[in-house]
Amino acid sequence: MSAPADTAPAAASFPYEGPEQLREPLTAALSRVVDPEISMNIVDVGLVYGVTVDAAMAHVRITMTSAACPVIELLMDEAEAELDKVVPPELLIRVELVWEPPWSPERMSAGAKRFMGW
Repeated sequence: MSAPADTAPAAASFPYEGPEQLREPLTAALSRVVDPEISMNIVDVGLVYGVTVDAAMAHVRITMTSAACPVIELLMDEAEAELDKVVPPELLIRVELVWEPPWSPERMSAGAKRFMGW
């Protein structure tokens, strides 16, 4: 299976609180993080649960499709590295792994569902 042809940033499918001018760059950064097991970005897969940006921090909540996911640390590290490229230098970056609510295929974008044949 190859990755979907559409390489444009996925439409944000997660709650966002923060400066409007950072919404698109943060979404684009997270869209560059690809889950190597399914060759799709974490935004399209629905792994990003929310982004909050305040005066001190960019806080991103992500999950995995399974607690047994062998690439948890890789995805979290890549998310932080991509965010570091777009987050203003005065802000801390926190990528938090959460398990509630549990991930389900309904969180996937329409393009991701098509790619998976759903």
